[in-house]
Order: sequence, then C-alpha cells, then structure tokens
Amino acid sequence: MIRKAHTFLSFRSTSWSARRLQAWLSVASVALLLLLFAIGALWAAGQPIVTALTLRNLPPSAAYWFGTDWLGRDMLIRTLQGLQLSLQVGLAAGIMSAAIATLLGVLAASGKWADRVVSWLIDLFLSMPHLVLLILISFILGGGVQGVLFGVALTHWPSLARVIRAETLQLRQAEFIQVSRRMGNNWLWIGWHHMLPHLLPQLLVGTLLIIPHAILHEAGVTFLGMGLSAQQPAIGIILAESMRYLSTGMWWLALFPGLSLLIIVRCFDRLGHTLQRWTDPHRARN
Repeated sequence: MIRKAHTFLSFRSTSWSARRLQAWLSVASVALLLLLFAIGALWAAGQPIVTALTLRNLPPSAAYWFGTDWLGRDMLIRTLQGLQLSLQVGLAAGIMSAAIATLLGVLAASGKWADRVVSWLIDLFLSMPHLVLLILISFILGGGVQGVLFGVALTHWPSLARVIRAETLQLRQAEFIQVSRRMGNNWLWIGWHHMLPHLLPQLLVGTLLIIPHAILHEAGVTFLGMGLSAQQPAIGIILAESMRYLSTGMWWLALFPGLSLLIIVRCFDRLGHTLQRWTDPHRARN
C-alpha cells in the first residue's frame, strides 16, 4: 500500500513537472514571437510606404514576402506598421480599462451604497451589446485614435471589475484591514497601501486578457469604417481595403495581415491564461 502511494505521488510529481516545463516553453515561445514582432515593428517604423505602380499586384516572393497591393506598396511594411498601431491602441485601452476596474472594485468595498452602485454599473455595461456600445462611444467622441481608444477602454472593464470587486469584498473582512480602519485610515489609503498589493496578480492577468480583446475590437470597428482614419496604416483598414480585391485573386492582401493579427492576439491570450494558472493557487498544480 505504501509502495502504491509512493508510486502515485512520484507519478503526480513527474506529471506536474512536465506541465510546468510545458508552461515555461509556451511562455518562451510567445515571448520569442512578440520579440520578433517588436524587432520587425521597429524596422518597419523607419521604412517609408512607397507607391510604385510598376510593382503593383505582385504575389509573395523573396523580394516582397507579403506581396504588394494595387498601388505597389510593400504589404510587409504596411502590415507591421498596422500591427504596431493596433497594439498601441490595445495596450493603452487595456491599461485604462484595468485602472477603471481597479478604482470601481476598491470603491465597492467602501460601503453598501458604493457596492450597489458599482454592481449596477457592471450589470448595466454587461447587459449592453458590446460592439454596438463601442461604436456608439467612438462615434460620439469623433472617431480616430482617441475615439477608438476611449471606446475600447470604456467597454472592456466590467468583467475585470467584477473580479476585483469580489477580491476586495473578501479582503475587507481581513484582520489587517479592520485594524487599519480602527486606526482611522480612509478607504482610499487602505486601497492603495493594503488592497492593491494583493490585487496585483489579478490586475496583471486581467490586463493581459483584456489586451487581445481590445486589439480585435479596434480592428473590427476600423474594418467597419467607424474607427481609425483611412490615412492610418491600421490592420482594420488594410483588411477592409483588401475585400475589394479578393475576387480578382489577390488573396495575400487579406491572408497575411489577418494571420499576423491572429498570431499577436493569440500570443497575448496564451500569455494571460498561462499567468492565470500560475497565480491561481487552486489551479497551480492541476
């Protein structure tokens, strides 16, 4: 019986070590892809988008990896610049959404009325059609980078705010929080000095999981013509323009930008879920 238990524990330890190694390899591969993208984005940022009508509609080749479009522009440079712009909007919107979620989540623990108001706001935003609300906010703010940025930021915080609210309500009953309250500290001071350090893992994971959604929604709104302007090299604009030429056989105009967007989004999503498994004590050894 003891031998069977020892064998089971050894097998479980080996299995957990294998899963841990797999997680590290996953994070390393994602980090490598993001590093390659960063290098490519820095290179593309210094490259001008040149119109050359003699080189238009060229399929992918050694000279033009992603081919050229109907104006002879290098699609590799356009794709990298568009991904860089989409990633900047996604990162900024994700950080803003995390800040809104943190503020409301901490305020929810300050009293019953504050918790009711925060819960009502969360339910209100979650009950609205996500994309419709994003388009409406972007349209009200005049579109462009500013409109899309605030539209994405103001529509992606409710899910994270619900998690932060649940954590803060549990922390509110902790002994060190009660002691700090008896010492006369207000909730903002307690939230900054006591609650925020405990919320950092959830905030980091939540921000990483918001970023891919923000990137996709920015590309979707721009694809519909209600986001960034046509003069900006955004992925949504590139994909929208390519739709007119797919019937002529120019498949590379949509394939490579769309595939690149999917890879970047998947990288952040995989990174966020891996970090979530590491920070969750109930799933760390599962």
